[in-house]
Amino acid sequence: MAEQSQPANTKKQYQVTRANLPLCCPMPDMRIWDSHPRVYLPIAKAGKVVCPYCEAEYTLVNSKQK
Repeated sequence: MAEQSQPANTKKQYQVTRANLPLCCPMPDMRIWDSHPRVYLPIAKAGKVVCPYCEAEYTLVNSKQK
C-alpha cells in the first residue's frame, strides 16, 4: 500500500530546515491535487516567508543568519 501524503495547506505555520530547501508550497510530501499551484519561496536570507497563495507562514529553524 502506498504511503499517504498529508493534505496541503492544513496548517498556517510550518517549521522547515535547510534540508527542505529550495522551499516550495505546497511541500513535496503534501497532496497537490487539492491545493494551489506549487510556488518556490525565498526563505534562506530572512528566515521567514509567507506563501502568497494560502498565507501559510514558514520559519527556517536552526538557521545561522550572517
